[in-house]
Amino acid sequence: MRFLITGGAGFIGTALANYLARQGHTVRVLDDLSAGDSANLDPAIHFTRGNVEDKPKVWRLLNKIDCVYHLAARVSVPESVLYPQEYNNTNVGGTVAIMEAMRDAGVKRVVLASSGAVYGEQEVDKVNEALPPYPDSPYGVSKLAAEGYVRTIGGLWGIETVALRIFNAYGPGQAVPPTHPPVIPQFIRQILGDGSLVIFGQGEQIRDYIYVDDVVQALVAAATAAGINRQVINIGTGSGTSIRQLVGLIEKVSGRKAQTIFNPSISGGVSSLVADTSRARRLLDLNPQVTLEDGLARLIERSRQRGK
Repeated sequence: MRFLITGGAGFIGTALANYLARQGHTVRVLDDLSAGDSANLDPAIHFTRGNVEDKPKVWRLLNKIDCVYHLAARVSVPESVLYPQEYNNTNVGGTVAIMEAMRDAGVKRVVLASSGAVYGEQEVDKVNEALPPYPDSPYGVSKLAAEGYVRTIGGLWGIETVALRIFNAYGPGQAVPPTHPPVIPQFIRQILGDGSLVIFGQGEQIRDYIYVDDVVQALVAAATAAGINRQVINIGTGSGTSIRQLVGLIEKVSGRKAQTIFNPSISGGVSSLVADTSRARRLLDLNPQVTLEDGLARLIERSRQRGK
């Protein structure tokens, strides 16, 4: 098949693009490199630097494409609180732009990378797709709005659409920016480097961590699965882990003791966010293969080999 991946030089996008290229598919990547690195892409991939609002460039890349993966987005919850307009422009405006370009180019299927952040605080152990979303950050709002545009525009213009609400993805290649770094690579770096871990709240907040290879398998399945038009689908493991438990697992796997500092004055976000994965199992045959402990072990070994 022929794919275009927007944001394809980012963390999840790179893993997806490289997997598809290894399977013999034709892969084009569009990325503005604000958070990605094209050097990590397989040489067989056709890379173009740019953004989805550059319509002439996007139209050329959409020629004879079978399916678009729309992953281009800004993804930091704390950063979105500081810069909500930028998040709206990129995550919502960029989504509308790619849908318009797909309509004009005649592309008939799009897979949107959404987020579990759309749920916000819920009074259930596991969140399912039928729950009313209550996002508590501009990032979550922007992803929910993107879902609505994709679903509505797709219905109006005859484009098959599916939105995957990806929970806390982690794995090789995940960047650790100086501000608002993702929790797992940041914790591993600090523990291996004898640095201090700053934990917001009491560390009891629970999240559903899913290894990037399992996310890729869900994305791949969504490109061709039958009966998923207009669906939203949770992509997680269905297992919750608290921040305290996460630290304990990293300590166990690494053999190092964490130096933790708790900051109860700053919220750790929603108290619990764990995916009900029954729809993903039914529609995408998703069965995550990498446990959190195994995934952490892979990352720690990789970090040690690189001397980081």
